[in-house]
Amino acid sequence: REYFLREQMKAIQRELGQMDPIQREIAQIRDRIDASGMPERVHAKAVEELERLEVIPSAAPEYSVIRTYIDWLLDLPWTEMTEDNHDLRQAARTLEDNHYGLPRVKERILEFIAVRQLAGPRHKSPIICFVGPPGVGKTSLGRSIAEALGRKFARLSLGGVHDEAEIRGHRRTYIGALPGRIIQTMKDSGSINPVFMLDEVDKMGHDFRGDPAAALLEVLDPEQNNTFSDHYLDVPYDLSKVMFITTANLLDPIPDALLDRMEVIEIPGYTEEEKLRITQKFLIPKQKEAHGLAGETLRFSEATIRQLIRAYTYEAGVRNLERELGAICRKTARRIAEQRRYAHLVRPSLLEKYLGPPRFTHGIVEEQDEVGVATGMAWTRNGGDTMSVEVTLMDGKGGLTLTGQLGDVMQESAQAALSYARANARVLRIDPKRFEKVDIHIHVPEGAVPKDGPSAGITIATALVSAFTGRMVHRDVAMTGEITLRGRVLQVGGIKEKVLGAYRAGVTTVILPTENERDVIEVPRQVKRKLAFIYTRHMDEVLEHALLPPQKRPRREAQKMDAEAKSQQSNGAPQQPEPADKRAQG
Repeated sequence: REYFLREQMKAIQRELGQMDPIQREIAQIRDRIDASGMPERVHAKAVEELERLEVIPSAAPEYSVIRTYIDWLLDLPWTEMTEDNHDLRQAARTLEDNHYGLPRVKERILEFIAVRQLAGPRHKSPIICFVGPPGVGKTSLGRSIAEALGRKFARLSLGGVHDEAEIRGHRRTYIGALPGRIIQTMKDSGSINPVFMLDEVDKMGHDFRGDPAAALLEVLDPEQNNTFSDHYLDVPYDLSKVMFITTANLLDPIPDALLDRMEVIEIPGYTEEEKLRITQKFLIPKQKEAHGLAGETLRFSEATIRQLIRAYTYEAGVRNLERELGAICRKTARRIAEQRRYAHLVRPSLLEKYLGPPRFTHGIVEEQDEVGVATGMAWTRNGGDTMSVEVTLMDGKGGLTLTGQLGDVMQESAQAALSYARANARVLRIDPKRFEKVDIHIHVPEGAVPKDGPSAGITIATALVSAFTGRMVHRDVAMTGEITLRGRVLQVGGIKEKVLGAYRAGVTTVILPTENERDVIEVPRQVKRKLAFIYTRHMDEVLEHALLPPQKRPRREAQKMDAEAKSQQSNGAPQQPEPADKRAQG
């Protein structure tokens, strides 16, 4: 009866030209649905929900649920899009103005603009994954790309996301259900073709609530994302016009199925020269403006910036470098505010006054050629570095001790290096019986720092051969490469960072596997000019370039030592190691 009375009331109000507020609101919603440009299936769903809303009393709990759902459908962009910038010169200029270096990234974006210009809207946007250490500008690069393309920028941080519903949303049967964060971010962007950055994609987890990485498979698949289905909306939403960019520090945590859908572009850590140019062009003007130091109020010499990079920061990016510049600017601003004298030009000698004593000392070459000590090259998340491998021989029964917090792979490399030396003892001019009469201790300094990987294989082998033969190792030679039992030298990774670390340490000669010659192309030209590169396939070639010739003993000293050795053998005493080995023990 109530329903019929309400319908009669509505009919009378229509005849009188009057509408109650709810009916007026429903009419407005109907007009918005018709003007929204929704796809036919979504439009039918919205009209169906609106008809349900029309017959439900406004006080009913379902009224607000349906109204919220319709509002989400209306707030989403269905046809709104920005026009792409097809001016390649302008796009290139925008990228250059905002970021220093990164030629591969800039080239890829300009290629996309060129193809889009020729192929038109039918060309699908790439799905790019920027991989690199913290502080190299992956996130800010996304903003620059959006600016260069003339698109809106949307960002979603996935760090710490464990629940699949964060991506796909909850079904409307749940109280307080909402769409997933993909749909929420699209609504905020107000465009169907933004540059959409999925930040920290390698930091996602998974638990009993589902795997968010699996939910991203549909989002990042160009063949499926034109019908992306959110659990809350329950209608397809087209993501095919979105340009997705993901960022990660490491590729290992990303599932293979997800990684396969992305075009990976590695962004390596900056070299010292790149950091210098970035500081001069971007960081110093930014910090001076942020601290109110206009014009020539404060200047930094090139030597000061280099000292800041080497002694006060240890990173692949420039985040901490910017913090240190900010600290100097703050102290200068305080002196100006207090009307005290201050240095207009910051020189290296003033850094201790501003920032305290130096905090970092990068690896430096050995002070002199030594027996049993070889210099290797290491890759870290903060860039490249050098490391010494020390070998000491002691009277014993052939035991092997490994120290320096070495991982399983590095321990196995040491075992392989020792087996190579024992198997080729006569070729290397080592008495095979000596391996049974001495204990071998291999140590890699900085014992608090965990170390692992196969790339120290040839370094360990060189130090071992040096200790057993008494031949010194060139102090200014650094090396990297995996060793096999047959003495083959295999390729390794991180060559650019390792070479830069060796260059900073003062190394003049670098020994690399032959297969890694192609990786040296990425090393800056000014660094390559100051280093000699030796490419090797076998351990024999490594030893030829790493070890000094055997030292000749004076004739009288040799005769005296031979006589002592014969005397000890006749008395049954164990033969003592040669003086060169004694020096290696020290």
